[in-house]
Amino acid sequence: MGPGPSYPRPHLWREAWSSLDGEWEFGAGATQLFDRRINVPFCPESKLSGIGERVGDVVWYRRRFDPPAGERLLLHFGAVDYWATVWVNDVEVARHEGGHSPFTADITGALRSHDNVVVVRAEDSLTDRTIPRGKQYWEEEPEGIFYTATTGIWQPVWLEPLSARNVTHLELTPDLPHRFVDYFVDAGAIVVVRFDGVEVGRSAGAPRGRIPLERVVPWHPTSPRLYDVEVTYRGDRLETYFGLRQVEVRDGQFWLNGEPFVQRLVLDQGYFPGGLLTGGDDDLRRDIELAKAFGFNGARKHQKAEDPRWLYWADRLGFLMWSEMPSFFEYTAQAEGRLLAEWSNLVPRDRGHPCVVAWVVSNESFGLEGTLPEPRSTITQRRYRLTQAMDRSRPIISNDGWEHSRSDLCTIHDYSPPADLKRRYHRLTTALDGSAAGHPIYDEGFEYGGEPVIVSEFGGLRQAGSGGWGWLEVPDEEAFVRAYGELVDALIEPGPVEGFCYTQLTDVQQEQNGLLTAEREPKVDPELLRPLTEKAKRR
Repeated sequence: MGPGPSYPRPHLWREAWSSLDGEWEFGAGATQLFDRRINVPFCPESKLSGIGERVGDVVWYRRRFDPPAGERLLLHFGAVDYWATVWVNDVEVARHEGGHSPFTADITGALRSHDNVVVVRAEDSLTDRTIPRGKQYWEEEPEGIFYTATTGIWQPVWLEPLSARNVTHLELTPDLPHRFVDYFVDAGAIVVVRFDGVEVGRSAGAPRGRIPLERVVPWHPTSPRLYDVEVTYRGDRLETYFGLRQVEVRDGQFWLNGEPFVQRLVLDQGYFPGGLLTGGDDDLRRDIELAKAFGFNGARKHQKAEDPRWLYWADRLGFLMWSEMPSFFEYTAQAEGRLLAEWSNLVPRDRGHPCVVAWVVSNESFGLEGTLPEPRSTITQRRYRLTQAMDRSRPIISNDGWEHSRSDLCTIHDYSPPADLKRRYHRLTTALDGSAAGHPIYDEGFEYGGEPVIVSEFGGLRQAGSGGWGWLEVPDEEAFVRAYGELVDALIEPGPVEGFCYTQLTDVQQEQNGLLTAEREPKVDPELLRPLTEKAKRR
């Protein structure tokens, strides 16, 4: 048994929970004036919210609820952009800063037996570029590579009843080569591991330990097999899962489960025409299935901390993910502190997912443009070290695209035509010469050290007459297929490139260079592109 189709935290679930999504009272401005209705968790700028327009920097939400049975009650928010204050029955129960990370309030002490009122105040200053905002534009209308901003609640809100004594901490660290899983849990909790419904390991009740696995089956995109885990403690029952897989970077290659592996990724911005940053469960799953239909084995989630339901489906369907921290766009010490604090919440949230195979802590020096190389590299190194302290099992990319400092992958952005790609990536020296985008691949004081070279943005094909813009224009579908094949061929021919990420999966507002329209209709038959995407690397 797994989490239901709308369970908001699918990597760690309990049977009892209650959704607060749906209709809330809503208002905007400095005072609590609830004169409208909104459909949570869609932001007011989205059509699916029932509002469909920007209403200002400060928004208010209110709804009533009766508490489910339990000795304690937690109130969870998937994400609220950007500052949030929460009251239950006029008692302040939470304050949170960070538009992409989850937070929880224990509301037990504020509860009444029935007819409880929860109020949320959210503030997101549109023009403040020191806030980590990713692709959310700081002007009223989207432009260029930036899209409509999101204000307020944009991921699920839900209640979780608990007994007085319950599991408060669980960490699982699978080890494929040594055939075990390490665990860290509350003292006295029992951890049981099952595979295909059969018990294959069990803890002895100690808070820390190692569970040898009687059956070892690796997780792989072509065979995404998962182990189910049950944790029981004083009447509390919690379920999760893990995948046995090993990621390595050595000998100039990316290795998965002890074998060289070519990552064939697609850039995925995670925007939906009706919900902007918010997609339903079916939407999230369908995006992965559509990407796989084109032959991709993973996605780089670009400048977005994705809904955990997407990661769940990536785990289940066998799809790799590069997890990327949304950037700010004006550097201050406070901006950097905000980014590091939120990243420190997101990495622990997602590191239990086997689909995640890389952390991207910066992109194209966003927010650091115009700074000198030394302070810039000091900043990207600090982000690298923070990430490494939280997870040493995955490669970390210090500044995707160019101006790397210490980095486990050498990633390059290059929107050149096929002939230029073919010339540039035939040799390592030309791949690293900085001509791809006019920026040095490494910051001063740093140099290539044998890391796998991955062209992590390229392509951006757009058919003429489709409106909007793209990086490279082609006249029709036949030319699209031909150009796509030539782009991929240029990277998989003999040379230093060990993987790629094509731009991009879908159109997003004015950016019309997707393989799919914003409504997820293929522009080109996936069966025509799939064999081109999956061509073997030539050595």
